[in-house]
Amino acid sequence: MRLGGSIVGNYSNIGEWEELLVRSRFRAITAPFNCHTPPEEIRQYISVAERHDVAIAEIGVWKNVMDPDPKAAAEAIEYARGQLELADKTGIPCCVNIAGTAGSAGWDAADRSNYTEETYQQIVQIIRKIIDGVQPKRAFYCIEPMPWMVPDGPDEYLQLIRDVDRPQFAAHMDFVNMINCPRRYLNAERFIEECFRKLAPHIISTHIKDSRMHPTRLTTILDECSPGEGSLDFGQVLRTIEQYLPADAPVLLEHMQTEDEYQEAYTFVRQAADRIGIRV
Repeated sequence: MRLGGSIVGNYSNIGEWEELLVRSRFRAITAPFNCHTPPEEIRQYISVAERHDVAIAEIGVWKNVMDPDPKAAAEAIEYARGQLELADKTGIPCCVNIAGTAGSAGWDAADRSNYTEETYQQIVQIIRKIIDGVQPKRAFYCIEPMPWMVPDGPDEYLQLIRDVDRPQFAAHMDFVNMINCPRRYLNAERFIEECFRKLAPHIISTHIKDSRMHPTRLTTILDECSPGEGSLDFGQVLRTIEQYLPADAPVLLEHMQTEDEYQEAYTFVRQAADRIGIRV
């Protein structure tokens, strides 16, 4: 697998970004540009990544295509199309967003409207609208699972793939986001294996992080955290990824804020891989 993450740190030009890239040791990264970045700058980023054998694994949308404000929703859908089109042109395999919310609590919020049949049908139609508007040949549009919106489990993701019914709609794997109850947390490695077993043929990119439950706090409190700060058995997690995904599959650390935090997480996962003979 290609272990990596997002390049963080201060830089003012491509050369300084290249220094951060080399220092990171990453073999896969999120795109450091978007569809509004000047084309020549995009070409420079891609050239640097190729020179260091680093895959640009995914490009994010991170906008609410379900926004209750029609103008904001239309702008978000147009941006999603722009990101997917750019991914297809540049060979980035995964263009990723979350489903979004039609409620007013926030673009990634837990809202009761997230699970209505009307919302589900809207999600399906919007995904189709984005893909059909671009007609990508190489890139896939994907939805990152979330604990409190569709898709929040492997079976729900499979159903969404069937209902969208587009060859360029695929799966983005974030197993920690789907560890959303004590039953899944307490049987985490078994649940993670289920996620990969069911979704592996559709997975384009994977996020990796840890999970932590407060065992004496009522009611349940679950936190995502950096690898090594939770309870997951990373030897088992990495064996599962190795079993179900191709050897060069991108596996990305996420949600660290600083270069040092990313390096600490990377080192932890790298050491876990070395102990069981998995190349990252």
